[in-house]
Amino acid sequence: MKISVLGAGAWGTALAVQAAARHEVVLWARDPAAVAAMCAQRRNAHYLPDTQLPDALQIEGDLQRAVAHATEADALGLIIVATPMAALRAVLAGLPDGARVLWLCKGFEAGTGLLGHEIARDVQPRLRVGILSGPSFAQEVAAGQPTALVAASDDAALAQAAVEAFHSERLRVYTANDPVGVEVGGAVKNVMAIAVGIADGLRLRAERLGQSGDAPGLNARAALITRGLAEMLRLGLALGARAETFMGLSGMGDLVLTATGDLSRNRRVGLLLAEGLPLAQILHELGHVAEGVYSAPTVLARAQAKGVDMPITAAVVAVLEGRLSPAAAVDLLMSRQARSEN
Repeated sequence: MKISVLGAGAWGTALAVQAAARHEVVLWARDPAAVAAMCAQRRNAHYLPDTQLPDALQIEGDLQRAVAHATEADALGLIIVATPMAALRAVLAGLPDGARVLWLCKGFEAGTGLLGHEIARDVQPRLRVGILSGPSFAQEVAAGQPTALVAASDDAALAQAAVEAFHSERLRVYTANDPVGVEVGGAVKNVMAIAVGIADGLRLRAERLGQSGDAPGLNARAALITRGLAEMLRLGLALGARAETFMGLSGMGDLVLTATGDLSRNRRVGLLLAEGLPLAQILHELGHVAEGVYSAPTVLARAQAKGVDMPITAAVVAVLEGRLSPAAAVDLLMSRQARSEN
């Protein structure tokens, strides 16, 4: 198969590395200096410095040539969009009719509040589209550590193409026909990871200062993850998803990983907010995109438009906007009126 990966961040590079052993893969990067460095060093020094790029992996700086690799002379080529959510619309708009496309980005588009499949329908309805998602840190995928993903699309043949492209002994790819649910799970879990990071950060700070007292503990972490899953489910159902999707890889699986894993950028944002660092400084030091920061206000707006109650999301937005301190946000959530769990 001819595969073009558009975006040479950590996740796009990791998938390109894994696929290059069995397919003709082109990895596109928009920065000419990064292209030159990857070609010369056979490493993506900024995102995956410990990963050797296979000799067979082609590095390309021209977007049109990268797209042509997967769309010209091979109707069964596959395009993987590995850009941040903010760039998805522009990339999809430039693809030819009928192209088979899967995106990796997770979130709602700022301004419009649209999910990926809604953006595709808006700008290029003749594309064959889907999402590749699930609990996955790029570093582990690049290193060949066991990982499971889900390819979701209304186009069953496209989901199966993702299996043919990436399924291997160390990377399992399942298929699903609920792209709405998979996209909602991928977007909301980033917001919940910030919330869990805040709670864990308050606990770690209190322990360090010898002031554990009533700081959030592991009980609070479990509660946030569980109630975060409930918020994710409520929004998903309101947008047309199926409940069972949120018990799978892109729901519970991705939420647990992102909320508890040390490699999670969104969790890291929460940890640093709990330390009292300003958001601008956190994002500067992070050096990578933490999608939950940008998705949180849009998730909340989409939920409010549907009449969906998402108190954890609302608390995260208030902290990100500086209207609540991390400790006050936890107190606010704990003081809510008792209600039925379901």
